[in-house]
Amino acid sequence: MHFDIIVPSSLQNPTSVCEFGLKYLKKKEILIKEFSSKESTLCHIERASKEVETEILKEGYFIIEMENCN
Repeated sequence: MHFDIIVPSSLQNPTSVCEFGLKYLKKKEILIKEFSSKESTLCHIERASKEVETEILKEGYFIIEMENCN
């Protein structure tokens, strides 16, 4: 499973980002014991689309499903 967690550039706390990942996995009914920055890396920084910005303002993050997320 591969997904990107998109957050505002002002969010510098890896623990918060990991909590967003756990929240996403819980919505998918996937229970895991640990999700930490060891399992994830900073990929890139870019300007978000309006759709992504709107969701970040609403939820604090946005998930882009990349591989095996269904």
